Parts: sequence; structure tokens; C-alpha cells
Amino acid sequence: MIAIPKGFRFAGISAGIKADMSKKDMSLIFTDDACAVAGVYTQNLVVAAPVTLDRQRTPSNAIRGVIVNSGNANACTGQQGFANTEAMCAAGAAEIGCAAEEVLVMSTGIIGVQLPMKKIIAGAKLLGTSRGEDSEAFLAAADGFLTTDNGRKTAGRQVEIGGQQITITGIAKGAGMIGINMATFLSVVMTDARIDAATLQAIQSRVIQSTFNCVSVEGHTSTNDTFLLMASGVVGSELNAEELAQFEGVLEEVCLELAKMIPADGEGASHVLEIDVSGAGSDEDAREIAEAVANSNLVKTCVAGNDPNWGRIVSAVGYAGIDIDADQIVLHLLGQKLFEQSEPVTFDESALSDAMRTSKEISIQLTVGSGPGSAKIWTSDLTTDYVVFNADYHT
Repeated sequence: MIAIPKGFRFAGISAGIKADMSKKDMSLIFTDDACAVAGVYTQNLVVAAPVTLDRQRTPSNAIRGVIVNSGNANACTGQQGFANTEAMCAAGAAEIGCAAEEVLVMSTGIIGVQLPMKKIIAGAKLLGTSRGEDSEAFLAAADGFLTTDNGRKTAGRQVEIGGQQITITGIAKGAGMIGINMATFLSVVMTDARIDAATLQAIQSRVIQSTFNCVSVEGHTSTNDTFLLMASGVVGSELNAEELAQFEGVLEEVCLELAKMIPADGEGASHVLEIDVSGAGSDEDAREIAEAVANSNLVKTCVAGNDPNWGRIVSAVGYAGIDIDADQIVLHLLGQKLFEQSEPVTFDESALSDAMRTSKEISIQLTVGSGPGSAKIWTSDLTTDYVVFNADYHT
């Protein structure tokens, strides 16, 4: 059973935003008193109304909660869309018992359609009567985030830091339209540690670089990406520098677990690819190379077909735009060396193909030189199911 941070309450209900009334589509997460909140948002220049509002309100030490809807992104909806976001805040605040300015909003779903505000307002009232602080309420809230996800995404840790038992637990959603640097991704990670908003923001900005900013499905960054980090502060005293470093390490574990669930649940995906690049001149160079491999549809499709096609991987390294010595490239796939010193290494293609077929996670290890730079990226393969799903998604 997942640990629930102290000081938080949750609710998740079906408001009828989605056509299937059996699916939850609204959530509420809040604290009894003001909490510290930091936020990181989409890098897309086309942003949804909830992102605009949340950016204005975070970081802050005076937030009470966040109200969430799925099935409608409230993106590209103009002034009316922003007014609806403010009304959604007010509806959530009425159930929490706080000012509208103390509430944040997250939305995900179809772009370019106004929120069904009668359903949103009625849903907010139902959230208020459904709230709880146990695991059942927490899981209901997690379900309210989901769109094309195959199931809820949650992760948590309970650790002792500075003699205090601290819990860090998160909810995420995301399965398609996912690109490096967040995309069609929502997450709320909560802790009962006492940490101020400015410190949370600094920690969050570092942690996201090795977690949520390292996953991709097809490279498409979206309009609504939001990652909120909330601290209720009800456990113990403020953490010192050493304790904050320990907290950051545990937070990174939770976020990485959530992040890896996204490509694992990629629409139509049959494999997760872990692309591990080392030996580059810098971490930034290694990341560029890893992203080139992760974003290659030819690499994705050969993995989908359980084809150990080393040529597609090596050529993606070559066009990444990073100055390397091609003679130093060494490629391992599922631990099997395939390429070294500018030529293929003899291996049993049939046996490796069978190993790929039975492995959900495919490791691609690339050494590109003797430099200190390294990076890891996770992505999904590309199947016909993905094409069919996204061709039919809106129509």
C-alpha cells in the first residue's frame, strides 16, 4: 500500500466530462492549512489557460490545493478559457474553504474546446463531499488525472531524515504526445516535510532534469504540462542543508519511477527503450546524442519489430550534431555488443531478436569516446497500434 503524506486530503469523481461515466475525470488535492508549492511547466509557447494561471501563482507558501480535470485541456480557448479556469479555482476553493487565489488548476484532454462549466461546478461540489485522507481517496484522485493512460501512475517513499519520518508520494498521467522536456504530462508530488517554496522550486528544477525531462514517446511537446511539488510542512522542523540533499535524492527516486511509467504506457507501446550514452565531451553532448536516438522513428520501429538493427542506432548517433570520433562508437543492445571500431561485431541475430521479443525494457548502451559526459533517456517503441489510436483520437 502506498504511503500517504500527512496533511493532505484527496477526492476523485466522474463529472461526465468524458463520455464514459465509469471513468473518473475530476480530482481535488488539498491541505488543511497553507502549504508550500513549486511548479514547472511546459516549454511550448502555446500554453493552456491553467498553465498561465499556475505560473502566476507559483512558487508560493500560501496555496491550499489543486483542482484537476481530464478529458478537456482548456487550451487555445482564449479569454473565456481563462475565465473558466478562474471559475474552476473558485469552485474548488468553495469546497476546501479558502480563497480562490489559494487554488491551482490542472487540465488535460482535447485541445480547443471550452470546459463544460456546469459539469465542472457540479463536479467540484461532488469532490467536496467525496474527500478523504486514506489510500482509497488518494487512488480515486489519481484516477481523475488519466486520459489515454492504461492505468493510474503513482509512486512513493517513506524515509527517516533528520530523525523525522517523511513521506514523498506522487501522482502522474501521460501516455502519448510526450516529448523530452515534458509533454501532455501532469504530476503532483506531495510531501509532509517542512520546506519553503523557494527551496522546493530550486530542488524541483534540478530533479526534473534527470526524471520527467528524460522521457519521450514521439517527441511532441504539448500545451498543458504541469509538475507541482507540494509540501504540507506538518512533520517536524525545517531540514538543514544535508537533510535537504537527502530529501532531494529520495524525491528523484519517486519522480524517476513516475517518469519511466510514461513511456512504458506509451500508446500502443510494446517496449520501453533505455538509451544510455557515455564517453561524450559533456553531459549536454551525451543528452543530444541520446535524444537523437530516442526520437528516431526508424530506431523505434526496429525495436517494435524485435529487429537488432544496429545501423539505425549508429547512424542516429552520427546525425545528432555532436563532434565525436566515429571510430570510438561502441554499441550494446540488451548487453550484447553489436558495433565497435566502425564495423559490426558478429552476433546471433536470431537469439538477440528472441531476447528482444521477451524483454519489456530494451537497453541501448552507447559509448561515444572517453569523455566525462553521460546521459540516460527513456522512450517507447512505435507500433501500428500507436498510429491507429492517434489517427482516430479526435474524430
